[in-house]
Amino acid sequence: MIVWIQKEMAHLEWLIRMKDALNYIENNLEEPLNMDEIAKVACSSPFHFQRMFNLLTGFTVFEYIRKRRLSLAAQELSVSDIKVLDAALKYGYDTPESFSKAFRKLHGVSPSAAREKGVRLKAFPRLSFHLSLKGDKEMEYRIIEKDSFRVIGKSIEVSMKEGENLKKIPAFWSDANGDGTSDQLIEIGRKKDILGICMGVDHPNEKLSYWIAVEGDSDTDPQGYETAIVPDATWAVFTSVGPMPHAIQDVWSRIFQEWFPSTAYEHSGGPELELYPLGDVNAEDYRCEVWIPIKQK
Repeated sequence: MIVWIQKEMAHLEWLIRMKDALNYIENNLEEPLNMDEIAKVACSSPFHFQRMFNLLTGFTVFEYIRKRRLSLAAQELSVSDIKVLDAALKYGYDTPESFSKAFRKLHGVSPSAAREKGVRLKAFPRLSFHLSLKGDKEMEYRIIEKDSFRVIGKSIEVSMKEGENLKKIPAFWSDANGDGTSDQLIEIGRKKDILGICMGVDHPNEKLSYWIAVEGDSDTDPQGYETAIVPDATWAVFTSVGPMPHAIQDVWSRIFQEWFPSTAYEHSGGPELELYPLGDVNAEDYRCEVWIPIKQK
């Protein structure tokens, strides 16, 4: 019981920090926002805060700020005589053209049309976080130190805007499994596990590189595939049990909602791995792993 209370207190402390960061964002939507300062309010590193925010909300921090500003701009345009140029500058756009393009994408109408009576505009509300008491359900993990290693595979660059990565990455897997890529990589690799790797996450530009790959020795012939080096790291390794993709998605959610807030670790900023052994991925007992690079807070 004492351990459970300590964990929930840690969750509460994390919740307060996230609320403080949201308050800071909300109070400065008309000012330039710096990611280092936002993360500092949350007592977190910029990378860890952005990764936590994205996994918990489904939005990148920049996407959230953009939509909140455009929502406020629409409200102001509809009830006041503010000029479009002034609204653009007020909410962080350098030109009326860039403002109009973003405004139309969210609201479906131009900024000037927002003044018309009866026009429909979209309100993007402020986010809030709530503490959910989950009891004492355990979450098993192990800490592993691993030297750098070479991977061989295929990669794509995907945007994290509007959840595009959640659509393109499953399609990438479907193509790889359908065209024989996965089978070829397993033959090349020195282990019979296939990896899904989030590498080169670029938060400011809201994009990442995603790899389907296998681990290979330095002298392994890549046979026309790409190669990369995963740097040495300390990893927190979590096991997923159950049919894909729901089982592993649940593990990802619990890592960022429960595990990180209740431990002394944070994301180190390196690549993230999903390790898939051979087997029936639709089986109730299928086991795979999530590897998260960590460091002490």
